[in-house]
Order: sequence, then C-alpha cells, then structure tokens
Amino acid sequence: MRTLRYAAAPALSLVLAAALVPSATAAGTTPDLPDTAHRNHFAVIGDVPYGADQVARFPGWVDEIDAADPEFTVHVGDIKSGSSVCSDSYITNIRDVLDTLSSPFIFTPGDNEWTDCHRVNNGAYNPLERLDFVRATFFPDPGRTLGEKTRKVEADTAAGYPENVQWREDRVSMAAVHVVGSNDGTQPWTGLGLTAPTPEQLAEQDARMESALRTVREAFADARRRQDRAVAIFLQADMFDPTYDVPLSNVSEFTPLVQLLIDESNAFDGETYLFNGDSHAYNEDQPLAEGSPWLDLYGVTGSSDLRRVTVDGSGNNTNWLDVTVNPVRSGLPVLTWERVPYTS
Repeated sequence: MRTLRYAAAPALSLVLAAALVPSATAAGTTPDLPDTAHRNHFAVIGDVPYGADQVARFPGWVDEIDAADPEFTVHVGDIKSGSSVCSDSYITNIRDVLDTLSSPFIFTPGDNEWTDCHRVNNGAYNPLERLDFVRATFFPDPGRTLGEKTRKVEADTAAGYPENVQWREDRVSMAAVHVVGSNDGTQPWTGLGLTAPTPEQLAEQDARMESALRTVREAFADARRRQDRAVAIFLQADMFDPTYDVPLSNVSEFTPLVQLLIDESNAFDGETYLFNGDSHAYNEDQPLAEGSPWLDLYGVTGSSDLRRVTVDGSGNNTNWLDVTVNPVRSGLPVLTWERVPYTS
C-alpha cells in the first residue's frame, strides 16, 4: 500500500478512463473451453489478509483456493494492513497458513511487511531488519517454492535476492519480482524521525531494482529462446493506478522497469501480462498502449500492448483470481481469468 494517496485530477481521470478501457478480448470471465481432462490454471491473490477479521478467515480462504487445485498460487505482496504491527509472530503465522497449500506457493513481498514498518503503529521497526526477517521466513530454501508440493524455480540467489524468481508453465515464461509501493520503498522512514531517505535505504532500492530488471530480462530472453507463447510478470506495486493523480516524484523509481517492459514486450512475438496488487481494486487495462498518459508521466519511449491486471485487496478482498492457461489451439488469448468469490 502506498504511503501517500492523491485525489484524482478530473482531467487525468477522464483521459485515463478513455485510454485504458480494456478490449473485449480481455478476460474478465474465463470463456468456455474445449473439453479437456485437466484445466491448466493458477491462482493470484494480494493485499490479504488485512485486519483481524480477514486474519481469522484467511485459513478458510486458503483452503478454498487449495480445493480448486491450481497448478500454483502467487501472492503479490502485502500480507498485512499498513496500520498493523510488523511482528515476527504475525509474519510467521501468515507464512505458515500459506504454506499449507498443496500446490507450489510463490510470494513476492509488499511494502506493508517491511518498508512501511517504520511507522509508529507498525512498531517503529528498522525496515531493513524487517526485510531480512521476511526473506528468512518466506525463502528458507532459495530456488524452491513454498507449499506442500514444492517446485524448483530460477532465483537470483547469488546476488542476494531469492525472492526474484522465474519459472515456466505450458510455454508461458513467468517471473515474480520484488517491486513495492511507497515509490519502491524510497519514501522517508518518518516513524524513525527521518525526513529524507537514508543512503542505506537508497542503496537497497537501487540494488533490488537491478535484480528485478535482470530477472525480467531473463524471463523474456528465455521466452524468445524457447519460443514461448506469453510472458507473465508478478509484482506488488501498482505503477499505473488509474484512480489517482500521481506526481512523478511518487513513482519515479519505477521508470526503469516501465521502460524495460516496453522494450522487452515489443521484442517478443507473444503476449505479455502484468499482475499486481497495491491499489486494492480489481482493474484490467493496457497502461502502456499508444496514447496512454502514463507514457508521458514516466517520460518513456515507445508503447506496448502489455495487458495488466490488478487483484482485489484490503476491503475489496472478497475473491481470488483464477487464471487459465488456455490450450494452444483454443483460439483464445494465452491467459484468461475470472474472480472467484470466497464462500467462507
């Protein structure tokens, strides 16, 4: 969750609404598929659980996802609200719940579980210490997922970023990268009495972004080499939140990744998807399409038909995203999806 929010400027909101309307082929609902013995699908969740009620219901929600038998589940970050304590016990408890999933579980951290933990109501932690704890808790065996049935993934472990991982599913190259809100973790740690980012804070972000960029490049390179059908990227930060007028100073650190997504998706013959959380409201759009105001905001060159999906979170977290990897000859986009309501 971003530290700062801004009221939407009417002009920008209207331009965004016009530029980012999803096409009819974007899958708000998974179309009927040809009869197959097994539907290849995976789950995406994010910004959950938030608050005591969701924490209590979370094990049941995880059980519902598990009962649907996805190939794997991705949590795109923020396992707590931005106003709750970042304790060892809380982080460990949520990890243990997610680790009960029968299929592989992949996690990319959000800002709420480490970079925003400087806040007094979060416990006034040193965020870098919390980051170390999150890594130790969620990535105890680098190169393998969590979940009862683990899966090997390619991780940037040698560089110190076991959370930045790649894997493949039915000729779709996938990557989860550690990119968070609060301008990728560079906003001042005011809970510790600071009014500007520290050198250590900026150095951490710079190195982490380099790892994220490297992982994304490698995912696209693998896709081209293997002639994959699509690339899917998962991260926490909403770099294109359509409901807010965001000054460049609040999103500036995302610029290299935005440009890379344009360059790599244009050099790739298949489809490109981006799944994120952070802004808490389901949305699907093409934020890098020609004419999009985000291109001017970031000052990037070129455009891309990348399709982006934001999962519901926080108070909107009444469902999980069920993503189908469609058969090669189905005539459908490589990925389609639907929101599946929780029943418990």
